[in-house]
Amino acid sequence: MRQGLRVLGVAIRTEKAVFAAAVLLSALYGGMTVASAWALGWATQNVVLPAFDQGDITAGALWTGVLLIIGAALLKAVGVAGRRIFAGVIQYRMQARSRRDVTKQYLRLPLSWHHQHPTGQLLSNASADAEAAWAPLAPLPMAVGVIVMLFTAAIGMLITDPVLALVGFLIFPAIAVLNLVYQRKLSPLATRAQQLRAEVSEIAHESFDGALVVKTLGREAMETERFQRRAHELRDANIAVGRVRGLFDPMLEALPTLGVLAVLAVGALRLSTGSIDAGELVQVAYLFTLLAFPIRALGWVLAELPRSVVGWQRVQAVLDATGSMEYGAKKLSDSGPAELEVSEVSYAYGEAEVLHEVTFDVRPGRTVALVGPTGSGKSTLVQLLARLVDPSRGRVLIDGADVRDLAYGNLAESVALVPQQTFLFDDTVRGNVALGLTADDEEVWAALRLAQADGFVDRLGAGLDTRVGERGASLSGGQRQRLALARAVVRRPRLLILDDATSSVDPQVEAKILYGLRDAAEASSVVVVAYRMATIALADEVVYLDKGRIVDRGTHEELLGRCLGYRNLVTAYEREEAERAAIETEEEEEEVSA
Repeated sequence: MRQGLRVLGVAIRTEKAVFAAAVLLSALYGGMTVASAWALGWATQNVVLPAFDQGDITAGALWTGVLLIIGAALLKAVGVAGRRIFAGVIQYRMQARSRRDVTKQYLRLPLSWHHQHPTGQLLSNASADAEAAWAPLAPLPMAVGVIVMLFTAAIGMLITDPVLALVGFLIFPAIAVLNLVYQRKLSPLATRAQQLRAEVSEIAHESFDGALVVKTLGREAMETERFQRRAHELRDANIAVGRVRGLFDPMLEALPTLGVLAVLAVGALRLSTGSIDAGELVQVAYLFTLLAFPIRALGWVLAELPRSVVGWQRVQAVLDATGSMEYGAKKLSDSGPAELEVSEVSYAYGEAEVLHEVTFDVRPGRTVALVGPTGSGKSTLVQLLARLVDPSRGRVLIDGADVRDLAYGNLAESVALVPQQTFLFDDTVRGNVALGLTADDEEVWAALRLAQADGFVDRLGAGLDTRVGERGASLSGGQRQRLALARAVVRRPRLLILDDATSSVDPQVEAKILYGLRDAAEASSVVVVAYRMATIALADEVVYLDKGRIVDRGTHEELLGRCLGYRNLVTAYEREEAERAAIETEEEEEEVSA
């Protein structure tokens, strides 16, 4: 309960004016509801009973009763409409604010944090959890406002007849006990249901994201079963929550009704003894029936509190996450190829260190190839160069400035990374290449020409306006890579990092791309992760990594002559082709001699 009230307090402090307006209008509704009870009692005593006793009433008395009842009803309607509008405003504003805060935190946290949290979980934090955290805000203004109704009704009953009021008030201790039991029963069930929502989202995201793998390996039935199993667990958890709420709500509804029955029973005895008149009994009984609604309103808030607390805690776990990247105030030059220096850089995933005191440099305008066997740390090193993660030890410097000292966003203005796995949005070619950059069509076409993508884009149905489909589904792997490369070069980066970004492009096109990058009017320094000998041979220098360490560096010819591991790696494909050709020649000679 305390945690839930603290969550609500955050919303009230954040949206003071809106909440105050909602509560005032709710108070108007509550006050007019009590006023309608008084009007009904007045009409009973001054209009209905005289009509029965005398057979006649005055026009003044009749119109007074009508106007009192209609006036209270109209003001009550204004209170209802205003309360609902402002309650919705505060609820949806807080949900939107939480979603923005969570998304900003996702963008602020380093890639290493995202590696530790499944995507489905992150989606749930930004959607279902943010929604659940502020669910009680819809009934909250009504619940706070109708407290006015409770106090007004209680005072009215005490003034009218203290005995009947005390009889009716016996339900409040019962409600308190009922709510205590309810909170303790529902809280763990709500926590479990919210966690299962995230797990169901996670499984669905994995299945959709890996649709190609699922279908090519015939895993549809297994994925369906995996999703179905978790979905059934969520169903059962929600049923358990509904069962507790289903037990709580009727009991909450029943208590005010039992109070009304007790008031009528005792009131009938007091009416027979002349202690009260009929109008007073009607007024007290009606006031007590009105108490059922504010009690229900309070119950709606209390019913949502456990789920709200769980959603808030899950959102706060993201907002309180550590590991954010700190930024300085330095800014890089905005022209000319950049100078890169990697000084004694080490990096570890948990306890496993994958890079060990790596040191090398890239002089302005030069192309350096990073070469090494699988698992040697090349992709991790690329992430460090683009500052997707920070090194455990050592420094990455651009133009002599540590990348950790640069102002937020400044590195992205000078450095572009084309990753191994390209990603295209379900947008046009122009939208995917520019991607938020203010670039005219001529600049987009220039980038496409440099990436050797202008030919196939020109052949597309609508050229730059052609939609490429989700993740570029309408394009081949090589076409997607070339669009991703165009996206990078249109920004005219001073340092371009290619993480095996041309692996799906044939060698001739790849050579044209690399020559084009070198000969461009605004040349960049280039770091390329490469496997093909044709690609490596185009680099000014090669850095050979193995097991997270730099084994050797120099030109391609120098490393071929002195580094056995490098020679075996880059000539493996050629050696395999030569061996296969020799075997085929030998088999042909045997057939001829036979």
